[in-house]
Amino acid sequence: MDELLQERNRAIALLQAGQTVEEVASQLKRSAGWVRKWRGRFRQFGYAGLNGRSRAPNQVHNKTPVTLKEAVITARMVLEVEAESGDGLKYIGAPAVRTRLRKQDVSPLPSVPTIERILRGARLTRERKKRQEMPVVYPHLRPQHAHELIQVDIVPHYLEGGQRIACFNGIDVVSRYPTGHAYEQRRAVDAAHFLCRLWQEMGVPRYTQVDNEGCFSGGATHAYVLGRVVRLALAVGTELVFSPTYHPESNGHVERFHQDYNRHVWEDTYLGSLGQVNQQAERFFDLYRQSGHHSALNGDTPHDRHFQPPPAQEIPAVAESDAKLPLYAGHVHFMRRVSSAKTVRVLNVDWPVSAPPDTGVWVTLSLQPSEAWVRIYDQAPDVESRSCMDVHPFPLREPVLDRAAPQTPVDDTTPAEQSGVNSLPGEVQVPALREQDPESTPTSDERSVMAFPVQLLFLASLRLFQRTLAIPAALTNQRLE
Repeated sequence: MDELLQERNRAIALLQAGQTVEEVASQLKRSAGWVRKWRGRFRQFGYAGLNGRSRAPNQVHNKTPVTLKEAVITARMVLEVEAESGDGLKYIGAPAVRTRLRKQDVSPLPSVPTIERILRGARLTRERKKRQEMPVVYPHLRPQHAHELIQVDIVPHYLEGGQRIACFNGIDVVSRYPTGHAYEQRRAVDAAHFLCRLWQEMGVPRYTQVDNEGCFSGGATHAYVLGRVVRLALAVGTELVFSPTYHPESNGHVERFHQDYNRHVWEDTYLGSLGQVNQQAERFFDLYRQSGHHSALNGDTPHDRHFQPPPAQEIPAVAESDAKLPLYAGHVHFMRRVSSAKTVRVLNVDWPVSAPPDTGVWVTLSLQPSEAWVRIYDQAPDVESRSCMDVHPFPLREPVLDRAAPQTPVDDTTPAEQSGVNSLPGEVQVPALREQDPESTPTSDERSVMAFPVQLLFLASLRLFQRTLAIPAALTNQRLE
């Protein structure tokens, strides 16, 4: 018996003992009306009337009709059969069900949340497992000016008919200037195409932050993989930053922008093609860029804040090539969590780290023409007091070109003499956009804890020498044997 029921029984007992309504109310610290209410219930229904009653309305005027529920369930089952048989697309979620109902002229047309509620009630959906939040604090950048950090992410959507598309969005963290474009898929070539569009419109920032999608990272299969997007960022001169896995908060600005994008581009409308999506999105982007609603901008618009001063918007021609891009000197960063085995996974390789498990660390891959290193820090690069905890050699499987080398020969010396050992015949050299990191060369202390594979470096230099002087590979291999 709960406390409320005990209190009501006590009120009836006091009344039966001869006390007045006012005396009972004073003793129980209740109102006289409360005592009269339960006295009336007791006279009408006895002790059973002292139990609480449901406050739900007797009639629900906006209750979902049974016929509509049956139509939703039927549409879902038909989509499942088509997906299993291969006769249709493999989309069976609430958006696809709503599109099917719309084609069938079902009225009233239920919303996506209503369809999801009906499917859950019919047990046609799987319960989503809630991911446990881990108290990990990751090092992160703290940009103070525009053009320092642009965050990029993908939000999926469905066209009318159920076709899934990938909507790439990017936003400058400081100026809040956004851009975006929708693609049929989320391939590496699509990600590279969008990033080129973004840098041409918004300028090349110092850092470009992305998540760990395969189109950005190069996939999760091959060790030491340096994919198309990584090579593109190195060629352009921006430092790519990979967010922690399963931690969207680290990419919070663009994740928050997705909410505005979804509300203004996708809600209360039907979009049947990529052209319609991009046209609708561009209208929203134009309004957003000229809006002064951002409290952090103190009345300025994202457009005014972003283009004062104008950013560097030129990207090298080699970055827009469809061929495999060479490696250029530069840095690639990763925000990672230390595992229980005291390792961090970067480029599909587990690297030992001296930090305790469940610690957030900052990992930097530094590529130079003669060597490459993986350094693990406790803080992001814009923190002066950070310390390097571990250093590991990174095996180079191909030459790394110096971005500071001249694009064309300036005298009659050999190409190898003009650009060290990195310039290859017929390749365009990309001018440097900023000075090299003074930490690119390891200190004596760091070298003492590393065993760099000298043989691998020698072989890479030899192959580069072959290509420079056009020495037949068979002849060189014969001499080596």
